[in-house]
Amino acid sequence: MILSNVSIPLLGMVDTAVVGHLPQPHYIGAVAVGAVIFSFVFWGFGFLRMGTTGFVAQAHGGGVPGRVQTKLAQAGLIALVLGFTILAAQAPIREVAFALIAAGGEVEREARAYFAIRIWAAPATLMTYVLVGWFLGTQNARAPLAIMLGANLTNIVLDLLFVPVLGWGVAGVAVASVISEYLALGIGLALVWRSGKLVPGLWRWAEIRDLAQLRAILRVNADIMLRTLCLIFALSFFVRQGARQGELILAANAVLMNFQHFMAYALDGFAHAAEAFVGDAIGARNQARLKRAIALTGRWTLGIAAVIAGTYALGGELLIAALTDLAEVRDQAARYLPWLVVSPLISAWSFWLDGVFIGATRGQEMRNTMLLATFGAYLPAWWLLASWGNHGLWAAFLVFLAARGIGLGLLLPRLRGAISS
Repeated sequence: MILSNVSIPLLGMVDTAVVGHLPQPHYIGAVAVGAVIFSFVFWGFGFLRMGTTGFVAQAHGGGVPGRVQTKLAQAGLIALVLGFTILAAQAPIREVAFALIAAGGEVEREARAYFAIRIWAAPATLMTYVLVGWFLGTQNARAPLAIMLGANLTNIVLDLLFVPVLGWGVAGVAVASVISEYLALGIGLALVWRSGKLVPGLWRWAEIRDLAQLRAILRVNADIMLRTLCLIFALSFFVRQGARQGELILAANAVLMNFQHFMAYALDGFAHAAEAFVGDAIGARNQARLKRAIALTGRWTLGIAAVIAGTYALGGELLIAALTDLAEVRDQAARYLPWLVVSPLISAWSFWLDGVFIGATRGQEMRNTMLLATFGAYLPAWWLLASWGNHGLWAAFLVFLAARGIGLGLLLPRLRGAISS
């Protein structure tokens, strides 16, 4: 799962690198703005991956014939409806998004071109979330690795073809993303078929259409969706406040955020393991396995976080130089690098505990913690630290991450009763 996950931020780094070597910083800013918008548009529906993993893991642990297939069909139906709804509503989504970001000038012009192309990936993206979640719930990490590596390596190759070779600029990055999203869906569907779990006799159509089950899925997913929207709001707020400080700060933050995303996706490998094993333990009603899953994934998460922090401390400036040859962007990014060095040690707790609570399908706790972290910690911290400029912005962002981890940690004892209740 770590190998699978880190291919996503590596792709983001390539996106940044191919436009980071174009002559003006607004190209980097445009890709950053476009990425934030599609974090909202697509990852707002990230519950399709997370919720599917939790429900499928519990079905897998429970061992009821046909239940795993039922959860795939139910989640897939929801994903298709939402994907085509996004396409139908793309005009209002676009205008609201750019009104909120308020990047302006050349950054907005290029970002709008990116949006007009990337939006067409919506159905494929949401269905792929379901497929990856389904595989994780059945404790199959190789299939998500094949899906993500196949699609993202293709995306990287297309980036290098469309931007430096063909000169398509920001639009080339978007086209590469759309092609790769549909390739990911194709790989995922092929692997589901080859898994051997789609036996016709196990499709329980009455259960798939069961409104009570669908309502239960939607209720948990609604909580996870609100939690995810708060997270994306926090990232969007970060980009917006950086953009208000000028193109240079926006570009520098975009470079550094690539490393934040790399760290997040790497640590999410253990979070995904926690989702699968915690859900399986709860489905099997095995208290000892539940405790062991929580303890082991926690220790590994914190250990790898320390390694990543050390890597950023020792090689951060070299990594920045690899993404852009614009001297002024490099200088600004290096100025704020210390915040990135401490981030893994602060972020790790929230990433790990997210996985634990997703596996337990405890969406309400995740929702409430995220609301408090966003509106009770992040925004007040920014209001207090705004006079520090971009340093204040990074400090407020780390306060937000710390609040998430502390909040979920305080609620962790509740899971001890998840099996007995």
